[in-house]
Amino acid sequence: MQVNPVSATDSTATSNAATSNAATSAFGLSFDSLLKIILTQLTYQDPLKPMDNFQFVSQLAQFSQIQIGQTTNDKLATLVTAQSNIQATGLLGRTVDIGTGTSLISGKVTSLAFDNGNSSITIKTANGSTISGISISGITQIREGN
Repeated sequence: MQVNPVSATDSTATSNAATSNAATSAFGLSFDSLLKIILTQLTYQDPLKPMDNFQFVSQLAQFSQIQIGQTTNDKLATLVTAQSNIQATGLLGRTVDIGTGTSLISGKVTSLAFDNGNSSITIKTANGSTISGISISGITQIREGN
Protein backbone atom coordinates (compact mmCIF):
# COMPACT_ATOMS: atom_id res chain seq x y z
CA MET A 1 0.00 0.00 0.00
CA GLN A 2 1.43 3.35 -1.00
CA VAL A 3 0.94 6.38 1.25
CA ASN A 4 0.99 9.88 -0.23
CA PRO A 5 2.45 12.73 1.82
CA VAL A 6 0.10 15.25 3.35
CA SER A 7 0.80 18.87 2.47
CA ALA A 8 0.68 21.60 5.12
CA THR A 9 -2.34 23.83 4.77
CA ASP A 10 -2.22 26.00 7.86
CA SER A 11 0.38 28.51 9.00
CA THR A 12 1.35 26.48 12.09
CA ALA A 13 2.24 23.41 10.05
CA THR A 14 4.12 25.58 7.56
CA SER A 15 5.99 27.30 10.40
CA ASN A 16 6.90 23.96 11.99
CA ALA A 17 8.13 22.65 8.65
CA ALA A 18 10.27 25.76 8.16
CA THR A 19 11.71 25.41 11.66
CA SER A 20 12.38 21.72 11.09
CA ASN A 21 14.16 22.44 7.80
CA ALA A 22 16.16 25.29 9.33
CA ALA A 23 17.35 23.22 12.27
CA THR A 24 20.44 21.20 11.45
CA SER A 25 22.46 18.86 13.57
CA ALA A 26 26.14 18.98 14.37
CA PHE A 27 26.60 16.64 11.38
CA GLY A 28 25.09 19.13 8.94
CA LEU A 29 21.97 17.04 8.37
CA SER A 30 18.43 18.29 8.74
CA PHE A 31 16.09 16.69 11.22
CA ASP A 32 14.16 15.16 8.31
CA SER A 33 17.36 13.57 7.00
CA LEU A 34 18.11 12.09 10.40
CA LEU A 35 14.60 10.61 10.56
CA LYS A 36 15.12 9.11 7.09
CA ILE A 37 18.28 7.44 8.37
CA ILE A 38 16.34 5.87 11.23
CA LEU A 39 13.61 4.68 8.86
CA THR A 40 16.26 3.21 6.57
CA GLN A 41 17.75 1.38 9.56
CA LEU A 42 14.32 -0.04 10.39
CA THR A 43 13.65 -1.04 6.79
CA TYR A 44 16.89 -2.97 6.37
CA GLN A 45 17.27 -4.45 9.84
CA ASP A 46 17.43 -8.20 10.32
CA PRO A 47 13.90 -9.36 11.27
CA LEU A 48 15.44 -12.06 13.48
CA LYS A 49 17.52 -9.47 15.36
CA PRO A 50 15.42 -6.30 15.50
CA MET A 51 16.76 -3.07 16.91
CA ASP A 52 16.39 -2.80 20.65
CA ASN A 53 13.39 -0.56 21.51
CA PHE A 54 15.45 1.37 24.04
CA GLN A 55 18.14 2.07 21.43
CA PHE A 56 15.54 3.20 18.88
CA VAL A 57 13.79 5.54 21.33
CA SER A 58 17.17 6.84 22.48
CA GLN A 59 18.12 7.76 18.91
CA LEU A 60 14.80 9.52 18.36
CA ALA A 61 15.28 11.48 21.59
CA GLN A 62 18.79 12.50 20.59
CA PHE A 63 17.61 13.72 17.19
CA SER A 64 14.76 15.60 18.84
CA GLN A 65 17.21 17.26 21.25
CA ILE A 66 19.38 18.33 18.31
CA GLN A 67 16.38 19.91 16.61
CA ILE A 68 15.26 21.67 19.79
CA GLY A 69 18.79 22.96 20.43
CA GLN A 70 19.14 24.35 16.90
CA THR A 71 15.70 25.96 17.01
CA THR A 72 16.55 27.55 20.36
CA ASN A 73 19.83 28.88 18.97
CA ASP A 74 18.06 30.39 15.97
CA LYS A 75 15.45 32.08 18.14
CA LEU A 76 18.08 33.38 20.57
CA ALA A 77 20.04 34.90 17.69
CA THR A 78 16.88 36.65 16.52
CA LEU A 79 16.23 37.89 20.05
CA VAL A 80 19.77 39.24 20.41
CA THR A 81 19.44 41.09 17.11
CA ALA A 82 16.11 42.60 18.16
CA GLN A 83 17.55 43.65 21.53
CA SER A 84 20.53 45.26 19.80
CA ASN A 85 18.21 47.18 17.48
CA ILE A 86 16.10 48.39 20.40
CA GLN A 87 19.20 49.60 22.22
CA ALA A 88 20.39 51.35 19.05
CA THR A 89 17.17 53.36 18.83
CA GLY A 90 17.98 54.76 22.28
CA LEU A 91 20.96 56.56 20.74
CA LEU A 92 18.85 58.92 18.63
CA GLY A 93 19.36 62.51 19.72
CA ARG A 94 22.26 61.67 22.02
CA THR A 95 25.81 62.86 21.68
CA VAL A 96 28.35 60.09 21.18
CA ASP A 97 32.13 59.88 21.05
CA ILE A 98 33.66 57.63 18.40
CA GLY A 99 37.25 56.45 18.63
CA THR A 100 39.05 56.72 15.28
CA GLY A 101 42.44 55.33 16.16
CA THR A 102 44.36 58.26 17.60
CA SER A 103 41.57 60.86 17.67
CA LEU A 104 38.05 61.17 19.00
CA ILE A 105 35.04 62.40 17.02
CA SER A 106 31.96 63.70 18.85
CA GLY A 107 28.57 64.24 17.31
CA LYS A 108 24.85 64.00 17.78
CA VAL A 109 23.15 60.85 16.45
CA THR A 110 20.73 61.93 13.74
CA SER A 111 19.75 58.58 12.20
CA LEU A 112 20.11 54.81 12.38
CA ALA A 113 20.49 52.19 9.69
CA PHE A 114 19.82 48.47 10.08
CA ASP A 115 21.34 45.95 7.67
CA ASN A 116 21.22 42.19 8.27
CA GLY A 117 21.17 42.58 12.03
CA ASN A 118 23.96 45.17 12.08
CA SER A 119 23.21 48.69 13.27
CA SER A 120 25.05 51.78 12.12
CA ILE A 121 24.54 55.44 12.94
CA THR A 122 24.86 58.81 11.30
CA ILE A 123 26.18 61.67 13.40
CA LYS A 124 26.32 65.41 12.94
CA THR A 125 29.49 66.91 14.42
CA ALA A 126 29.82 70.28 16.14
CA ASN A 127 31.26 71.85 12.97
CA GLY A 128 28.16 70.74 10.99
CA SER A 129 29.62 67.84 9.01
CA THR A 130 27.67 64.61 8.74
CA ILE A 131 29.36 61.21 9.07
CA SER A 132 27.39 58.10 8.05
CA GLY A 133 27.86 54.37 8.38
CA ILE A 134 29.50 54.39 11.81
CA SER A 135 29.34 51.02 13.53
CA ILE A 136 27.80 51.12 16.96
CA SER A 137 30.71 49.06 18.25
CA GLY A 138 32.96 52.09 17.63
CA ILE A 139 31.14 54.23 20.21
CA THR A 140 33.29 54.93 23.25
CA GLN A 141 30.95 57.23 25.21
CA ILE A 142 27.27 58.23 25.16
CA ARG A 143 26.01 61.52 26.57
CA GLU A 144 22.65 63.28 26.64
CA GLY A 145 22.16 65.49 23.55
CA ASN A 146 23.43 69.09 23.82
